[in-house]
Amino acid sequence: MKFKSIKGTKDILPFEVGAWQLVERTIHDVMRTFNYKEIRTPAFEETSLFARSIGELTDIVSKEMYTFKDRSDDSLTLRPEGTASVLRAYIQHALGEQSPLTKVYYIGPMFRQERPQAGRLRQFHQFGAEAIGSPSPQLDVEMMLMALEVYTNLGIESSTLKINSVGCQKCRPAYKELLIRELRKVYEKLSPESQARVLQNPLRVLDSKDENDQKLTHNAPLIKDHLCSDCTEHFAEARALLDATNTRYQVDGRLVRGLDYYTKTAFEIASSALGSQDALAGGGRYDLLVEELGGKPTPGVGFAAGMERLLMVLAKRELSTDLEVQPVLFIAALNEQSRRWAFVKACELRSKGISVEVDCLGRSLKAQMREANRQHARFVVVIGENELASGSTNLKNMQTGQESPVKLDSLDSVFRA
Repeated sequence: MKFKSIKGTKDILPFEVGAWQLVERTIHDVMRTFNYKEIRTPAFEETSLFARSIGELTDIVSKEMYTFKDRSDDSLTLRPEGTASVLRAYIQHALGEQSPLTKVYYIGPMFRQERPQAGRLRQFHQFGAEAIGSPSPQLDVEMMLMALEVYTNLGIESSTLKINSVGCQKCRPAYKELLIRELRKVYEKLSPESQARVLQNPLRVLDSKDENDQKLTHNAPLIKDHLCSDCTEHFAEARALLDATNTRYQVDGRLVRGLDYYTKTAFEIASSALGSQDALAGGGRYDLLVEELGGKPTPGVGFAAGMERLLMVLAKRELSTDLEVQPVLFIAALNEQSRRWAFVKACELRSKGISVEVDCLGRSLKAQMREANRQHARFVVVIGENELASGSTNLKNMQTGQESPVKLDSLDSVFRA
């Protein structure tokens, strides 16, 4: 029997991990500059948490979640997105009582049983951030700038920021009624997916990727033109802040995002390098969600971004992500006595923070040198009876080919200088 990875999952192999580490380190660095603290939540939660936060009628809840019963007959779900888990932790641990504004970020795997395609897996990885406790549009813009900063620091400078306002509980109900009336005029011609959304989640019809749907709804009313005074002021201030920070953006009245909990600001960052599935990151404000999950009324805003898609852009633009682990020193040994010495010395140097590799396969000197070359070791020393007797050897620079004498008992000082 040959086992294979489950459809929609992917092994991240050793030669690929360097790129992931580069991206993760960049995320940590950017979040630190914006004073966001990392949070790590469990990979599974009560199913009702996601049903309540994301929305019973969304595709995620109705079609895509990995839900199962545990031995206590409780319904559990692998997390399909990060915000609900972060807010559950925020409420459970009373983080709002520790600080009036909680700013956190996360990196981790998410799970959705959707059709696998380029950059979209059933186990995928996201990074994201949440700012909980303030209604200020400054935080909406901070989220956008923080996400853009990650991409800029990785060399992706041609991404597009799209923004919109999706209203609030005051103005959205009346707009929904208006939109449904308009959609009913073309209902029979809409795609089956959009027909199902007309009554369940009509705003999502405007976000349809079906070209015929887009033509049929070209003149449909947009919520940005039907906002209440509070939402209008909030959106205007967010735009003013983007202008003040010289951030380029586009107002996209058809941008509604896929989750029910968004209010007011919604945004998306896209890259043309991904083709039609161009979204890199998306987010927005969710001022009602904390209360919906059982907490006190608390405003919040956040974003989430796919890491696989980000890595695809880096690969397509041939941006350098080569961070494969490479030893600083390779110790080649000529006999059993020197092999033991090489192993002990390697352990000593590693304890001092120096990356060292030795041969554990009993290979010839020629084969060991080939291995040092394959691993891109920066330096090599050869150890045999003569070297052990004299206490010295030659240190070979593998890039230049130059050799210089070195004392065996001072190898650490060479690399720590």
